[in-house]
Amino acid sequence: MAERVLQGQPDIVLTLRRSARARRLTLRISSLDGRVTLTLPQHVPEHEALAFAREKEAWIRKHLSDRVEDVAVRVGISLPVEGTAVEIVPGRGRTVWLSNGALEVPGTPEAAPRRVQAFLKARARDVLAAACDDYAGRLGRPYSGLSLRDTRSRWGSCSSAGRLMFSWRLILAPPQVLRYVAAHEVAHLAQMNHSPAFWAEVTRIHGPYDAERKWLRMQGNALHRYRFGN
Repeated sequence: MAERVLQGQPDIVLTLRRSARARRLTLRISSLDGRVTLTLPQHVPEHEALAFAREKEAWIRKHLSDRVEDVAVRVGISLPVEGTAVEIVPGRGRTVWLSNGALEVPGTPEAAPRRVQAFLKARARDVLAAACDDYAGRLGRPYSGLSLRDTRSRWGSCSSAGRLMFSWRLILAPPQVLRYVAAHEVAHLAQMNHSPAFWAEVTRIHGPYDAERKWLRMQGNALHRYRFGN
């Protein structure tokens, strides 16, 4: 990979990536970190690719300006927990507590990001496990395990062995959105596809889901804006 710059106010850094499988020039702007990647087929010269990027400069700048800025998690900022904004404040003792619209975090300020992340992961596991137990019972099929990751490309998955995986950041979303994702992955225990039969299972165990899917499309990327220093 190489980097080139489109000069302007401000300059735009382009990451150039050649791909043997690419058939045309493509531009991608990461919603997570704002990186602009220009993919080139092997036969396309660099000057032609840069000319293409200059033609798309207005489009690039618009998308970069629309991107939500990252938030460094620390004492004093607010972040959503189950869809409700809470303020991170100093706490006492050894345990992180969620109470009266505040997340009380004991210890040094430097340790706060790590402790907040650990609290969110633990809460996500508890809430997702309860939701999956509920939906698996309605479906009539058990799952074999549940794990959490900080995935960027998907909110959840279901393996052929019946193991469920979820992004722990779902705990930042409204409860009904988290529950929809849980129902979606549990439904794969019966239908390992996205056929009409699969969506019928989602509806049967969860109910209507259009609002939740729309929320994820429109606002889901914003859950990745919170940075915990790792």
